Amino acid sequence: MNYHAANNQQYTAEGTPIYMEQENDWDRDLLLDPAWEKQQRKTFTAWCNSHLRKAGTQIDSIEEDFRDGLKLMLLLEVISGERLPKPERGKMRVHKINNVNKALDFIASKGVKLVSIGAEEIVDGNAKMTLGMIWTIILRFAIQDISVDETSAKEGLLLWCQRKTAPYKNVNVQNFHISWKDGLAFNALIHRHRPELIDYDKLRKDDPLTNLNNAFEVAEKYLDIPKMMDAEDIVGTLRPDEKAIMTYVSCFYHAFSGAQKAETAANRICKVLAVNQENEHLMEDYEKLASDLLEWIRRTIPWLENRAPEKTMAEMQQKLEDFRDYRRVHKPPKVQEKCQLEINFNTLQTKLRLSNRPAFMPSEGRMVSDINGSWHALEGAEKGYEEWLLNEIRRLERLDHLAEKFRQKATIHEAWTDGKEAMLTQKDYATATLSEVKALLRKHEAFESDLAAHQDRVEQIAAIAQELNELDYYDSPSVNARCQNICEQWDSLGSLTQNRRESLERTEKQLESIDELYLEYAKRAAPFNNWMEGAMEDLQDMFIVHNIEEIQGLITAHEQFKSTLPDANKEREAIQAIQAEVQKIAQHNGINLSGTNPYTSITPESIDSKWEKVQRLVPQRDQALQEELAKQQSNDHLRRQFATQANMVGPWIQTKMEEIGRISIEMNGTLEDQLTHLREYEQSIIEYKPHIDRLEGDHQLIQEALIFDNKYTAYTMEHLRVGWEQLLTTIARTINEIDNQILTRDAKGISQEQLHEYRTSFNHFDKDHSGALMAEEFKACLISLGYDGDAEFARIMGIVDPNSSGAVTFQAFIDFMSRETTDTDTADQVIASFKILAGDKNFITAEELRRELPADQAEYCIARMAPYGGPDGVPGALDYMSFSTALYGESDL
Repeated sequence: MNYHAANNQQYTAEGTPIYMEQENDWDRDLLLDPAWEKQQRKTFTAWCNSHLRKAGTQIDSIEEDFRDGLKLMLLLEVISGERLPKPERGKMRVHKINNVNKALDFIASKGVKLVSIGAEEIVDGNAKMTLGMIWTIILRFAIQDISVDETSAKEGLLLWCQRKTAPYKNVNVQNFHISWKDGLAFNALIHRHRPELIDYDKLRKDDPLTNLNNAFEVAEKYLDIPKMMDAEDIVGTLRPDEKAIMTYVSCFYHAFSGAQKAETAANRICKVLAVNQENEHLMEDYEKLASDLLEWIRRTIPWLENRAPEKTMAEMQQKLEDFRDYRRVHKPPKVQEKCQLEINFNTLQTKLRLSNRPAFMPSEGRMVSDINGSWHALEGAEKGYEEWLLNEIRRLERLDHLAEKFRQKATIHEAWTDGKEAMLTQKDYATATLSEVKALLRKHEAFESDLAAHQDRVEQIAAIAQELNELDYYDSPSVNARCQNICEQWDSLGSLTQNRRESLERTEKQLESIDELYLEYAKRAAPFNNWMEGAMEDLQDMFIVHNIEEIQGLITAHEQFKSTLPDANKEREAIQAIQAEVQKIAQHNGINLSGTNPYTSITPESIDSKWEKVQRLVPQRDQALQEELAKQQSNDHLRRQFATQANMVGPWIQTKMEEIGRISIEMNGTLEDQLTHLREYEQSIIEYKPHIDRLEGDHQLIQEALIFDNKYTAYTMEHLRVGWEQLLTTIARTINEIDNQILTRDAKGISQEQLHEYRTSFNHFDKDHSGALMAEEFKACLISLGYDGDAEFARIMGIVDPNSSGAVTFQAFIDFMSRETTDTDTADQVIASFKILAGDKNFITAEELRRELPADQAEYCIARMAPYGGPDGVPGALDYMSFSTALYGESDL
């Protein structure tokens, strides 16, 4: 065993060697427990003798045999390999003190701080001080230099024991006292390195004496480790002495130090393989997530691009509801998946750079840019689909209104024309008297007046039918057929009217008697009757408005109509007065009236009936207009309610976006502080989500009320949704960038001051504050660092910008700057590690891999290593050199 001192010491913040922290506990622990003191005396004595025997001597009593300092100086020379000053051979106390001081000075020269230990106490045989001094020597020369995975001394020795005994049942090493009491841990250490010496499966946890004696005897006989403790002392003590156990266990560590090199090599390979396996898993996850997201986009875009119109409002409302479900239910998870995909991609690329692996190139069509392109196409289709839905609903609403209006006007017109052709074709004037003919002629004139008054309605019917055709009304064929019949009938009525007038005018020359009163009645009754029919039609006419101004316009027009009713009533009374005058004259002159006015079919009863109907329709119209006014006022309230929220949320989102932009550029505090601040910031943004949800609810109420404009705000729900999604994505990306910077810092050993310097340099050359250095900006940065030449610039750009995007991110900038001063695992280092496991051969066997590596990583290597083709190979030999090279991207596996 080699205990020669090493010069690389580790110190505490106060400048004390780390191993001395435990030694200082000597004075603070108890005044030695008798059981512990007994264990220490035996263990420390055996340890000293294991070295003194190399010089041909030994000690019997640890406190007596070191009193003259001679054997103490001899012990230090043996374990350090150095010569001490020549001892004094005198027997006087002063000679002994001088010798002990020489030994203590030599210990102190090795960086050991001796606390409360003086030469006089050793010369006087103080057992406590002598044991403390020997423990200090053991710590410095036997335990201090133990190092396992960046831990040293006691922690390193404990970690070594835990790793070596981990596969063994009933063994759980957590300390250097009770964890060793049953003896199984000692046997496990021996079996792990020399399995032929111990049959571990036959040992029982309930038989500690047998276990301990077996381990002590095997160690002394086969490993040249002297028996330093008694099994009975360990079993009989509630808590064995920690220092005695550590001293004895350190002998096992040094005895098996040769095997430690193979373990270190195996650990390096395990670390490299674990990184490779994790990266492959991340690549597979990215490919699957990207494929699933692209497939969803591929299925969704055709649905959003489908513009097949429906025939009814109910069907279009269902489409709108389906679209709302897509917005509320189906799309938000995909937005999160897209954001997570970008985060995973950036994290993977960072891990590949940190492990000195080539950049990950996704399968064709699955790049982040491809996904962004598909997502952009999806949002374009989504926006167009929503606009189309709203336009279609407006169109169908307009069509329903026009169709109902067409049916009402057509029904009124058809009722009016019923029987008119028969009336115009009769020959009643052939046998009529003069007065009858004149009556017929005047009646015909009144009919022509009525016919002319209906011309406007016919033109309205034709215009409505034309508009229905232009708006692609689904029932246009039946509308066109009905309109065609009305127009053809109207043309026929015009011809028949002209023919009858000509016939009556020919007869008029012979017939001259006509009742002027009847004629006057007919002339005044016809337009008044037509006015009432028009009034009834207007009062029953459907209306559609979109805002308060439009309904108020209708109310104003209705009020104006009501103001004409008194004059209309006077006209009605005047017409009725004419008929009353006819009756009065007939009665006065004894005229026998036929009972009807020969010039018109409009009776006083029909005028009164229609007048009463107009009187009933007026309040009904008032009620309908007031109900619509209330509806529009409610709609206006919804507009104001949405606008109030939107005008608050919109600027809030913009402010947050600007603040995140500043945070990503500034470096205030450590990266962990920045990350904590960003996560708190992210949480504050997430907590703002109820405002968005409330705004969505207001927006849904507006859409359900079919409100299509809002003069109170410039913000639309679509703009706010996009801003919200961008805000969530931006904060997630910024957090991911800080995570990657922490990962880079920890992997590269970059200090906070270096990171601050890197950020200051980056911001200095980032003239446009875009968050990335363009090619010319990065070139200026390289020149400032001492690089020169276009070829050198092109080479470095190929490293920091492998995708040739033309921009260098801050993460790539950190990687470049840290690469100048740090190092990572290389293919040569991995090859050297495999060579150690292979026993210095140029090949390795599957059996050696399974023995030295964990099962999953051993099988991983065996499956990927090519057969060894060298002349010195054996059957089943594997080529670990090409495998190691492939791990770093220099060739394919």
